[in-house]
Amino acid sequence: MLHFAPPQTAAPSASAVRLVTLADQQERARLEGWLAAHPRTTAFHRPIWGEAVASATGHDYLALLAEDGRGAITGFLPLHAVHSPLFGGAMVSAGFAVDGGILATDDASGAALAEAAWQWTERYSAPTLELRGGWLPDDPRWTIKSDAHAGFAADLVEDGPDADRKQLEWVPRKQRAEVRKGLANDLVVRTGSGALDRQQQYAVYAESVRNLGTPVFPRALFEAVMEAFGDDADILTVLHNDVPVASVLNLYHRGTVMPYWGGGVWDARALRANDVMYYALMNHARQRGCTRFDFGRSKVGTGAFAFKKNWGFEPAPLSYAVRNADGLPPRDVNPLSPKYRLQIALWQRLPLGIANRLGPWIANGLG
Repeated sequence: MLHFAPPQTAAPSASAVRLVTLADQQERARLEGWLAAHPRTTAFHRPIWGEAVASATGHDYLALLAEDGRGAITGFLPLHAVHSPLFGGAMVSAGFAVDGGILATDDASGAALAEAAWQWTERYSAPTLELRGGWLPDDPRWTIKSDAHAGFAADLVEDGPDADRKQLEWVPRKQRAEVRKGLANDLVVRTGSGALDRQQQYAVYAESVRNLGTPVFPRALFEAVMEAFGDDADILTVLHNDVPVASVLNLYHRGTVMPYWGGGVWDARALRANDVMYYALMNHARQRGCTRFDFGRSKVGTGAFAFKKNWGFEPAPLSYAVRNADGLPPRDVNPLSPKYRLQIALWQRLPLGIANRLGPWIANGLG
């Protein structure tokens, strides 16, 4: 009797990296299926985020895919080529996001994506490549930053009878008192995604960031994100005497709500409108079926950092990787940098109309 040896399965070769053709629906579906299965995928890895940023800002979107020798996907990295006459160029992953770095099934794929990203950075003549979260390179050419930002996330209370009260009781005592003061005011909460919601949210947000001394992002970016995400995004607005005083644009991903672009006008502080806004969003998100609240990132040592801790959220350090071209300084767009102290003070004094005209042109280059 003849005995045949079982066929030998060749080991997959090293990962190869290429650009994804997202206009090819079969290719797009394949990538989206892989992203849906990967445990660390965020809203900022989704192609719709990359495409929304590109269409609104003009920054090229590069979707890098790593595959093994059999053609199976082993990694993904979304990139935006940010260009700015004020801040210089940079390749960032992902643009205008707090995450969106390398997703990989193994270190070899992660390293291949990091190297490919640097090659694209050089093609664009950009001095800096920034990876926000995800798999990080173990390579001396990269600088890992883990002490500048922290993320804040926690589980919502279980939905059911009296869940709103339980959610309020989850909040630490001092912050809970602030929420109750706000609830005692004549405030109305509205959620939606229509034209009025978008117009009011952007107006409130623009005034909020002007008061902080920073330029507002282009309105087209907010519109593009809302259109791209559809039911996975909405806006919650707090009104006083029919006037919007606080508002936030929210993203929904895998049962988690993230209040992403939010703020309040000057009157919001006295009314405790921001406090009411985030408490109302917790309840709204839970009723939508969410089980987790992601308060987003904040810079260590800022008022926003302290505010989120007061809500009972524990800070978790966020790690970003940066690589710079030899002999060139890193891009500095940190508003806390001493070099911007005077500019921030001047921006806070600008009339709102002027700030809203100049701000998007400046902020478009921040990425």
